[in-house]
Amino acid sequence: MGKQDGVEKDYPHFSRLLDLLALERREDEEAFREMVASKPLDERRKEGYTWQPVEVVKSGYTYGDRAFVELLHPAPVREDEHQFRAGKPVQVFSVQPEVKRPNCKGVVFYVSGRRMRIILNSRDLPDWLGLGGVGVDIQFDATTYEEMENALHRVIRAQGDRLAELRAISLGKKQPQRGPLPEIAADKELNPAQRAAVRYILASRDIALVHCPPGTGKTTTLVQAITAMSATEHNILVTAPSNTAVDVLTERLADQGLQVVRVGNISRVEESIWAHTLDVQLARHPESKHIKKLKVQAAEKRRAAGRYKRRFGKAEYLERKNLYREASELQAWARQLEDRLLDLILDQAQVVCCTLIGSVHPVLARRRFRTVFIDEAAQAREPATWVPISRASRVVLAGDPFQLPPTVRSARAQKGGLDVTLLERCLPRFGQAAFLNVQYRMHEHIMGFSNAWFYGDRLQADASVARHQLAGPAGGPLVFVDTAGCGFEEDEHPVYKSKSNRGEALILLEHLRQMREQLEEPAVRLAILTPYRQQVQLLDELVAEDPVLAGQNLTIRTVDGFQGQEADAVYISLVRSNGKGELGFLRDYRRMNVALTRARKLLVVVGDSATLGGDPFYQAFLSYCEEKAAYQTAWSYLQSGTP
Repeated sequence: MGKQDGVEKDYPHFSRLLDLLALERREDEEAFREMVASKPLDERRKEGYTWQPVEVVKSGYTYGDRAFVELLHPAPVREDEHQFRAGKPVQVFSVQPEVKRPNCKGVVFYVSGRRMRIILNSRDLPDWLGLGGVGVDIQFDATTYEEMENALHRVIRAQGDRLAELRAISLGKKQPQRGPLPEIAADKELNPAQRAAVRYILASRDIALVHCPPGTGKTTTLVQAITAMSATEHNILVTAPSNTAVDVLTERLADQGLQVVRVGNISRVEESIWAHTLDVQLARHPESKHIKKLKVQAAEKRRAAGRYKRRFGKAEYLERKNLYREASELQAWARQLEDRLLDLILDQAQVVCCTLIGSVHPVLARRRFRTVFIDEAAQAREPATWVPISRASRVVLAGDPFQLPPTVRSARAQKGGLDVTLLERCLPRFGQAAFLNVQYRMHEHIMGFSNAWFYGDRLQADASVARHQLAGPAGGPLVFVDTAGCGFEEDEHPVYKSKSNRGEALILLEHLRQMREQLEEPAVRLAILTPYRQQVQLLDELVAEDPVLAGQNLTIRTVDGFQGQEADAVYISLVRSNGKGELGFLRDYRRMNVALTRARKLLVVVGDSATLGGDPFYQAFLSYCEEKAAYQTAWSYLQSGTP
């Protein structure tokens, strides 16, 4: 258990979070050792934890006295074929036997196709980069855990300051305060609920909660609130747990004409995002070339000094000493100029965007923020949300606690409540929260079940989507294909324990083929979702072999991998079919809510009602499908002899 001094005992909730975080870290470290660190190079390559060999195509120096390298994989590689992501800690290494120090650590700045850029944790480039045999390994991410632990300690020990007040409000010991609701300019983009949310955010003085069900325009609402706030407030901090969500907000805020700076590692490299990164804004400044020249000169001086061996005379000793002194002076000069430029760029920014953990970036170390926005707050572990909150005086939490929760690896930590987010904890305690009640994605029949089960029938479909359907296919926008009695038993992978169901996959693809034949719309986005990676792999293989479906605009993903996205037609393969009624992942109703709310015009769910029917959630869903005349049996597809 975590250490507790007298102060920590006064706040058992946060002390418990420290203990749960320690459990999660140990579990994560052990899993990393088993999956990565203990495996030979060939296995790490095969499983996507290592790129080797790679070609070094570019190197240089970036801000913060740090070097970078850009690596090229020898063959095209898909995103789902490797584990590298922006922000991941890595180790660049050499397999050449003559290299004495064959590795250096860094962080992935971006990955795009075959190309990866890494910011090294050093101010010099390794001298073995040009010798060949270079590779890169994923490392365990201890920094994220350390920053979450540090944030929790700051919260626990806060006394008589703004952080202590926010802590008290989050625990229900004080009520959130609001000023009078301000008037805002009429905006055709906003519906009444969104306008009310913007006014509520602007009036809030400490913690504001915005509950955003699927398709209700969360990003639009946040962007309008931030834009309105920027008229009276400078340097607004905008964060989210994922790089993708931060990038979307960066782009949308810049489209509003705001001066935006994106700090930290980014996961996309589109020009629209790059133009707003701190790295690019710094590089485009006229003074930047002079700074880079100074850094290169300093590195050359250090390399020259390092050439002297242990045994040398007084003259050589003095020369080495002078070289190191000159290198230090050049580096200090470069750093001074760079710090001034960074401060200038950040001072001019109306909005600073970064991930939750990215808010501790060194360039932000001396900055305090009046307001921090946390998007996707229902997907962030509570300790992570306190990282940016501890830098601000007011916080806006936006998200939906009925969609995917944070990922927690440790069963003990999950049972202890580490997957309960700050937004989820505060919603029932607050007397008021904004609720976005109009959705712009789904046909009302697709929306209906989730609306009743999760949202108390408070949602309504906008008139623009309430009745939209695919042109051509017969039947309604919702279909359940029942495989009960077909003998499609689930299979389990012997090593990974993930489930698959070949018979169900074939039925699903036959339905998809028939639907495609009837379609009158050429450009339709299709998606197949399933809770199980093994089923994704099976479907990928079957589609690749299918002359009709291969090459279609078809995405096959796990439910988790499709969070935040949508498609015109979505097929869901539930996979589970067994005599015991075991459901596994399917018992996570929030995961299923995500799956059921991705489709715009057609939702087709394929599953075994005999296995599903003992669960109240799925029994209610089956009843809803029968009520909407959306029930079909898989026998009609079996009669065609497809499976």
